[in-house]
Amino acid sequence: MHSGGDLHVKSGEGCRAIVVNSGNANCANGPGGMRASRATAKTAAKALRCREDEILVCSTGVIGVPLPVEKILAALPDLSRAAAALPGNYEGLTRAIMTTDTRPKWAAASARIGGKTVRLIGCAKGAGMIHPNMATMLGFLLTDAAASPRVLRTALAEVAQRTFNSITVDGDSSTNDSVLLLANGASRSWGAPAVTASGRGYKAFVAALEKVCRKLALAIVSDGEGASRVVEIEVTGAPNDAAAKQVASTIATSPLVKTALAGGDPNWGRILAAAGRAGVMFNPERAVIRMAGIRVYDRGRAPAFDEGVAHEKLLRPTVSIVMNLRAGRGRARMWTCDFTAEYIHINASYRT
Repeated sequence: MHSGGDLHVKSGEGCRAIVVNSGNANCANGPGGMRASRATAKTAAKALRCREDEILVCSTGVIGVPLPVEKILAALPDLSRAAAALPGNYEGLTRAIMTTDTRPKWAAASARIGGKTVRLIGCAKGAGMIHPNMATMLGFLLTDAAASPRVLRTALAEVAQRTFNSITVDGDSSTNDSVLLLANGASRSWGAPAVTASGRGYKAFVAALEKVCRKLALAIVSDGEGASRVVEIEVTGAPNDAAAKQVASTIATSPLVKTALAGGDPNWGRILAAAGRAGVMFNPERAVIRMAGIRVYDRGRAPAFDEGVAHEKLLRPTVSIVMNLRAGRGRARMWTCDFTAEYIHINASYRT
């Protein structure tokens, strides 16, 4: 997903703290919204005795409602003292950033760098209006590895494409989206070398980062508004990887596909139709579709299969759709969830 962030932070500079509020997106509020963000950064910087441009501000919630920033400003000194007294109170953060989420989302992993252990932890919020590029999601990743902002940015961009940029809940997107990765370098104190782009530890660090990001991304999908199951969509045999991603995304965002999955209906025709309108050239008489491991479409025809067995398998908490276009070597994977009546209920009364 596109990294949001704060305009006052200088490129390549460090960050000391993130201030997050939920329930109000502070978006479409004109100059008053910008003043609220800057006042938040200024007050937080004073409490933490750092520069204003070392504070990141993130907001999530309803669009177009003035942010009651006075409440945030009044709370910041106490929050600063509480964070210093309880630096491990990560659970409180995971719950405080929730909006329509039904449960907190966090993940952790470690990597061996130069024979020493470095650790990563992350949390995220998001359940609806989730789709790559801009979405109602926030993700905060922390590590005790030593790494430059440039290395962190490269690693996060690489990993985000395979995780946060490969999920969709409803194909819709919003205005407030940020995924931030911060490193404090504390692992240097026990002898861990710095992570560099050309160093031997870079791959291990990226693998650990991807483990955290994937767990968070899948937690968002599994907590999708009204969702009853996670759907993994894999497209192979496309002309190239980008084409495969385009087909996978079209299938993943199809309301007809997602409602069929809500009922456990092995309706392969909806999958084939979605792939056909994705704008990627392939011959449907060569394609193969499998749902929950069952071959339901094979090169222009529907082979005999037990629909009752397929139905039961499609009612499991996690199901798979695999489509081989047989038109090249491109492949992609995306994760989504089903559409249920509860999704409509949640979003029909979100503000009222």
